[in-house]
Amino acid sequence: MNAAWTPAEQPDSFVFDSASEAEITGVLSKYPEERKASAVMPLLYIAQRQMGRLTGSAWVPVVAMDVIAQRLGMAPIRVYEVASFYTMFNTRPIGRYHLQVCTTTPCWLRGSDDVVDACQKATGIQHFGETSADGLFTLTEVECLGACANAPILQVDDDFYEDMNAERTAAVIEALRAGRRPAPGPTINRSVSAPEGGRKTLLASSTADKE
Repeated sequence: MNAAWTPAEQPDSFVFDSASEAEITGVLSKYPEERKASAVMPLLYIAQRQMGRLTGSAWVPVVAMDVIAQRLGMAPIRVYEVASFYTMFNTRPIGRYHLQVCTTTPCWLRGSDDVVDACQKATGIQHFGETSADGLFTLTEVECLGACANAPILQVDDDFYEDMNAERTAAVIEALRAGRRPAPGPTINRSVSAPEGGRKTLLASSTADKE
């Protein structure tokens, strides 16, 4: 195993718990028996969520990959290849909250540098890939998160916080540190990707609205 993407210290064993087994049953029902290897990505994600739920660090240890390989009738190397290719899978322990900042062009033009700086100041992290001294936060640079109309974006675990700036980023991190998870979505006065402050066109009520 390549130590560049896995830590030296690994758990000795891994067993899916009852909650994960219930998810796995639903996932495997979608695939014919001879195609069950196609479930490798969902099972990796289920394993990662279980680690986060039970240990506070959402990552996939090698032993979990081996369990998945056996469950799906795959060579372990094929599972390792998937886990190490996709950035959504953490192959090393991370903090309780995974701060993922998009820095590609739309977010950068809208101020992602300010979001990164606010994350670093609020957590004490100096560089991407590091975990804060208190173990609460890991900061990662990610590619486009597909929400460019609401740039810049801060993803925390599986939640997207949109229309961020330094002040709003610091507020989200402060809430997380206090054990509160703010509602995801736009952080300014707009609904999803609609204009800030409400609609700018088609302001007149339609006949259907009056009925």
